Amino acid sequence: MLKAPAFAGAFILADMIELLHHSQGENSMSNKLKLGIPKGSLQESTFELFAKAGYKIKVSSRSYFPTINDDEIEVMLIRAQEMARYVESKVLDCGLTGTDWMVESGCKVETIKDLVYAKQGLRKVRWVLAAPKGSNIKSAKDLEGKRVATELVNTSKEYFKKKGVNATVEFSWGATEAKCPDLADAIIELTETGNSLRANNLEILDTVLESNTIFIANSDAIKDKWKKTKIDNLLLLLDGALKAQTMVGLKMNVLKENLDKVIKCLPALKNPTIAQLSDPAWVDVDTIIEEKTVRDIIPQLKSAGAQGIVEYPLNKVID
Repeated sequence: MLKAPAFAGAFILADMIELLHHSQGENSMSNKLKLGIPKGSLQESTFELFAKAGYKIKVSSRSYFPTINDDEIEVMLIRAQEMARYVESKVLDCGLTGTDWMVESGCKVETIKDLVYAKQGLRKVRWVLAAPKGSNIKSAKDLEGKRVATELVNTSKEYFKKKGVNATVEFSWGATEAKCPDLADAIIELTETGNSLRANNLEILDTVLESNTIFIANSDAIKDKWKKTKIDNLLLLLDGALKAQTMVGLKMNVLKENLDKVIKCLPALKNPTIAQLSDPAWVDVDTIIEEKTVRDIIPQLKSAGAQGIVEYPLNKVID
């Protein structure tokens, strides 16, 4: 049985502490939240989410220390696979990683909030068991005594243990889809859409683990009043930015005599804001609805008598 080696390019813990202290400088603020941002596939979508929340993060191609427009936050880029380890060891106060890598690491950290977004959309991802199409492998039980390649070694071993299957789980450095059938009989791989698996003539046999982005912190950061408040405020804005990505605003002018008909077109749980216009016969109606419903609702609003309908994007929606 092969043990997963340390990830390529990872810093050893002592070096990381030294780099963090160097990046802070001698005159750094006493109140500083050390935040880990996932480097790799989630990096750009995370930067975009933070930007919508009001935090502009910039990084050069070779730097592990991005800048952020908040002097009370220090950012470091860390692979999601390693994030829980560095949060647990208190090199970082908190960070974003996946449920999968927290489970895989076995580290003791606190999950503060689920933030459901991925590289290509606002959805969860899956680690799936997959094998070549047309092969004799149709389920986990068909892998008795056979080889399975994956990056998620510990979780995969536990999966086969629960299934009562004695399979050899081997660590994969990447390009896992290409290892069937010559280098492995099956794989356990992360997928968001399944397109890459299909392109490599693989079929999904089972879901091993469902995962999404999570915000984690260590016990010391949670106990620190200033850091806990800083984390809570950050998450309030990040959550608001996530919610805004599926919502839009609608504004329209409505004759008072048509107001009841217009309101009936809007979702039952959404109470619009109604404001009197300069013309006493007219009101302004403003509401927030799910973007996926707009194309159906706008024609209904028009038929009900709404005029000057404007759809506008949102940056944050705070409950």
